[in-house]
Amino acid sequence: MCRLFGMSSSPRRTRATFWLLDAPDSLSDQSHRDPDGTGLGFFEADGTPRVYKKPIAAYEDRAFAEEARQVESATFIAHIRFASTGSLRGRNTHPFVQDGRLFAHNGVIGGLEQLEEHLGEDRALVQGDTDSERFFALITRETRANGGDVTAGITEAARWVARNLPLYALNLILTTPDELWALRYPDTHELYELQRHAGGHHGDRHLDHSGTGGRMRVHSRDLRDVATVVVASERMDENPHWQLMVPGELLHVGPDLRLTRRIVLPEAPVHPLSLSDLRPEAAASQKAA
Repeated sequence: MCRLFGMSSSPRRTRATFWLLDAPDSLSDQSHRDPDGTGLGFFEADGTPRVYKKPIAAYEDRAFAEEARQVESATFIAHIRFASTGSLRGRNTHPFVQDGRLFAHNGVIGGLEQLEEHLGEDRALVQGDTDSERFFALITRETRANGGDVTAGITEAARWVARNLPLYALNLILTTPDELWALRYPDTHELYELQRHAGGHHGDRHLDHSGTGGRMRVHSRDLRDVATVVVASERMDENPHWQLMVPGELLHVGPDLRLTRRIVLPEAPVHPLSLSDLRPEAAASQKAA
């Protein structure tokens, strides 16, 4: 299953080090299926989005994903991809960039021809082959139609997909230079949020998050003194305050770390997909690691 990670320390810019794929240290770890791509997105001080990403296949050098990358930003987004739609190419690796925003998704959306027809001329926003980037284009279009209101854009796009397309999961994280949004829908995959005080649960510790199934690690000494909000596909440390997002819940972290949440999709998808409905490679990509 793809792994999502998002973090905001806004308005403070903080330094964080990411290992998108920890080097395996046991035969058990080595037996796991390699990911199909890894990506890290953040913003320069002037708001310019930056992305490090690369498709990672069994025949490629894993050094890119295992290398520690230290970056500074107020918001971060990271993704480990297990491909369900689209070939192993950089253009299909998350996160994606549109209108100065960064986006990553975990799940499967069917009916892509119908989605492309609905996008119309906004299909030009899409560079690759994935359902994720097409859904992002729909969010971008709806955000533009709502005067730049990202919350409205995500809500309208997600509701259209839930009503009209076959859907397995629609978990997402979207970031701007100082804001973060996360959606969990439906209840297929988990998505957790943590409001982390400066110093963490004990009040005097830096951040050192380490995922299990995804083998993603995030470290930041700055967060000994700075509060943050984290969203992730799994609980990534022993902090007892991780909360599982409710299905249909859209979370927004504002420029001042103010957190708001609302249920924007109270109903189940009209055309839900199960694992047995998916192509074998898509079904394999959605199983827990």
